[in-house]
Amino acid sequence: MSAKPLTDLSQLCIHTITTKPWSIETSARHFSEAGVKGITVWRDALNGRNIKQTGQMLRDSGLEIVSLCRGGFFPSTDALKRKAALDDNRNAIEEAAELGAPMIVLVCGSDPHQTLEESREQIKEGIRAILPEAKAAGVKLAIEPLHPMYADTRSAVNTLKQANEMASEINSSLVGVDVEVNQLW
Repeated sequence: MSAKPLTDLSQLCIHTITTKPWSIETSARHFSEAGVKGITVWRDALNGRNIKQTGQMLRDSGLEIVSLCRGGFFPSTDALKRKAALDDNRNAIEEAAELGAPMIVLVCGSDPHQTLEESREQIKEGIRAILPEAKAAGVKLAIEPLHPMYADTRSAVNTLKQANEMASEINSSLVGVDVEVNQLW
């Protein structure tokens, strides 16, 4: 008689950052063996790899690529840094499309040298600026609110309400909210 799994993990999605320092191949093998069906790929796991082949390897392992993590980090008092963030987000959109990820998780960023409201406005501007590329690639953008302890540099979006209001104000079918319980506490 074979042992039955105690838990059905088929609805679970694990981020590659969770099992770092495993390679993406090792993660795929272990996730698949455990019955996990979803994977969120962090961009660092793609460094130096053929992204299309990596996506195919994940699908061949029985994994659904749920999202690519992460884009964002839009706010800055420095215009050149804001432009660099837009360029990086455009690269993330290309990577998501190559990988076959339908969505990018946005850790939106914040700048401690300006108010949270200014950072939030820059986040909305940044998302609007990359929407044409996201639309062309068929990639959705998910705003991830982070606990207020991250408001200094990681995110000026600190509540689910703020994320929902931001997505509503942007008013695009490509923009939604990513909820991670461990980030909201």
